[in-house]
Amino acid sequence: MDILIQQLINGITVGSVYALVALGYTMVYGIIGLINFAHGDVVMVGAMVATTLVVTLIGADPGSMSAWLAIVIALLVSIPVCMALGWLAERYAYRPLRRAPRLAALITAIGVSIIIQNIAMMVWGRNYLSFPHVIEPVVFPIGGARISLLQISIIVIATAIMACLLLVVHRTRLGTAMRATAQNREVAGLMGVNINTVISAAFLIGSALAAVAGVMVTTYYGVAQYTMGFMLGLKAFTAAVLGGIGNLGGAMLGGLLLGIIESLGAGYIGNLTNGVFGSNYQDVFSFIVLILVLVFRPSGLLGERVGDRA
Repeated sequence: MDILIQQLINGITVGSVYALVALGYTMVYGIIGLINFAHGDVVMVGAMVATTLVVTLIGADPGSMSAWLAIVIALLVSIPVCMALGWLAERYAYRPLRRAPRLAALITAIGVSIIIQNIAMMVWGRNYLSFPHVIEPVVFPIGGARISLLQISIIVIATAIMACLLLVVHRTRLGTAMRATAQNREVAGLMGVNINTVISAAFLIGSALAAVAGVMVTTYYGVAQYTMGFMLGLKAFTAAVLGGIGNLGGAMLGGLLLGIIESLGAGYIGNLTNGVFGSNYQDVFSFIVLILVLVFRPSGLLGERVGDRA
């Protein structure tokens, strides 16, 4: 039972990050029907920028600045950097292809991902960047398990951000415009909605969430590298598909479920296979979930089944 509780805590922590990244996928797909495979690399840029800033601010003297203050400063810098990256991708890579076949936009998204990765490699190099261990490992017992202050912070911050996003989408004029554009872009434009502004806003919000997720990832795992966005992006995409891509609540649910499934799989795969496989095979569970969802419920858990139009 202690192991189960611990794995659930770990899964909810990682799942909160997946949910934030999945929201970026689902917002863009819900409005313009584009799967932005470069979104994971935006997360990577946020992680690399944050790591570089924290290392620069704290340096060799951990007492020179509060760790939390350094992380907040890194977050305040990485968010506009990622937002600018998302806006540039939408404005110059995706906007000219809105009326093109979906395959063209999909290939372009993969190309944007490769470009961002290569630019990051030229700026930061191929090696892993180590995030300084400046946060005190404060832990609290829960039964026989433990939860750290960092895990609590990640879960609370992610939950607050997701709640604020739901309020923006359902209680503001921008949210109304986004929902109208997702419903019917042409009709929304005829009703006075600035389609370009709404789509750009979706990319900007998604990129800001990606920056926060990037800071969380590098703070939690302690490393960042220019290829990290690929796997993280695929897992977040799986979470979006699991919950129902295009559905905000589905992205949140899918992220949490995927994190829990992955954590439980990593914790018990050794016992189930008599030691043949270890926790390093945890990524397999994400793709098993993706395949099962695509085969048995392509619309996701909260997605609506839509019939083909005549």
